[in-house]
Amino acid sequence: MPICSICFRLTILLLTFTAASLTASSNSVAQQWGRFRGPHGNGVVDCPIAKNWSETKNVTWKAEVPGRGHSSPLVGDGKVWLTTGITTALTAEQKTEKLSKLKDPNGLELVGKLSQRVMAYDFQRGRVLHDIELFQTDSPEPIHLTNTYASPTPVLHNGRLYAHFGTYGTACIDASNGNVIWRFNDLKVDHQNGPGSSPIVWEDLLIIHFDGTDRQCIVALKLDDGSLAWRTDRSGEMHPTPELQKAYCTPTVVKSERGWELISPAANWVYGYDPRDGSELWKAHYGELGFSTVPCPIVGHGMAFVCTSFMKSRLLAVRYGGQGDVTNSHIVWKSDSNISQKPSLALVNDSIFVISDAGILTCLDAMTGEEIYRQRIGGKYAASPLIVGDLIYFFSQEGKTTIVQAGKEYKEIAVNELDGAINASPAAADNVLLIRSDTHLYRIDAEKDVGK
Repeated sequence: MPICSICFRLTILLLTFTAASLTASSNSVAQQWGRFRGPHGNGVVDCPIAKNWSETKNVTWKAEVPGRGHSSPLVGDGKVWLTTGITTALTAEQKTEKLSKLKDPNGLELVGKLSQRVMAYDFQRGRVLHDIELFQTDSPEPIHLTNTYASPTPVLHNGRLYAHFGTYGTACIDASNGNVIWRFNDLKVDHQNGPGSSPIVWEDLLIIHFDGTDRQCIVALKLDDGSLAWRTDRSGEMHPTPELQKAYCTPTVVKSERGWELISPAANWVYGYDPRDGSELWKAHYGELGFSTVPCPIVGHGMAFVCTSFMKSRLLAVRYGGQGDVTNSHIVWKSDSNISQKPSLALVNDSIFVISDAGILTCLDAMTGEEIYRQRIGGKYAASPLIVGDLIYFFSQEGKTTIVQAGKEYKEIAVNELDGAINASPAAADNVLLIRSDTHLYRIDAEKDVGK
C-alpha cells in the first residue's frame, strides 16, 4: 500500500477517534447534574427535555421520597441523589412549652428527633439504591414552616457526594457504594429558620456559607478529608438586630481579569473573595435592608446579579473585579420591581428574567435594568427556573410548570401540572427532567423517549 494511502487512513482513524472522544466527553458532561442549578451554576440545561407532561403523560417513573426536603436532585453515574430530613413529632404540650421559650415563635415549627439522610435512586427505574443516615439530632433547632432540615443541595464531584445540612454538619460519601468518607460538624450557627445555603466545589475545596443570627462567615473545607482550609468572617456592618443578620445564599465563582473571584451574597452586603485563601477582595452594600438572602447570584457581561430578598427584595448589578468598598463605584444599576425573594434569576443573552414569589414574571435589560415587560403567570414560587435553549421553565409551589419563550415579548409555550408542591429546584440530564415534589421524585422524558 502506498505511503500516502497509509497516512490518509491513519489521519481518518485519528480524526474519528478524536471526534468520538470529544463526543463521549460532551455526553459525559450532559449526563451530569452535580450541583445546585446545574453544571454551570445558572440553571442552563445542555440538552433538550420534555415540554409536555402530567401525572399520566411522559412520566417514566414516580418514586416516593420519605421525610421532607427542598434540596434539588443530582444526577451522575446512573444515580439520582437527594437529601431528606425525617422527624418525629412532639406532643402538643411539648411543642407549646418549647415555643413559649422562643423570642419570636411566629411561623416556626418544632419537632422531636431528626434524622438527616441522603438517598440515591436508580436513574433508569427509580428504585432506591442507597438510604444513608448522616446526622441524628435529639433536639433540633426550630425551623420555619416553609423550610426543611434538608434544604441545601449537595454536590456530586469526582465520584463523591458532599452533603451539607448547615449547623448540623457536612459529610462526604463514596457515590459508588454509599460509604461515609468523612464528617464535619465543628462549626455551629443559629439559622433561626433552618439551614438553606448550598455548598459549591472549587478546585480541591468545598466552599460553604454559615450566615446565622449569632455569627456570619464563609468557610472552605478540603475535599479529601473535610479539614478546614480557611474561614473568613463577614466584615460589613450589620443591622443591630441578630434576626436581620442571617442569610441562606449559595455562592458562585467567576474568572475576572485578575483571576478567580468568589461572589458571595450575605446579609446587607455582597462580597468578593479569593477562593484560594478566603481573603476579601471587595464588598458592596445593598443600599437598603437585605437579609435572609436566598437566590443564587448569576454572572454575565462583567457583572454579578444579586437579589437581596427581605424585607423588600432589590436586584443589584455589581461589576466584579473591584477592591475594597465598591458600593459607590461598581453598582451599575438597581431594580426594586417585583424582585424574587427565593427563586434565582435566569439570564439569557442580554435579558434577565425574574419570577417573583407571587408569580409575576419580569423581563429586564441586563445592561441597564430597564423593564422590557411584566406578566403575571400566577402561583407562588420558591424553586429556581431552568433555561433550555430559548425556553425558560418556571416551577410553582402548586405543582404547575409554565414554559415561556426567552424573548423580548411574553410568549407562553406550555403549562404542565403535577400533584404536590414544587419547592426544590428541578434537575435535567441526558434529555431527562427530574422534578422533586413535597412527596415524590419524578423522571419525565420527552414523548419519543418514553419506554426506552
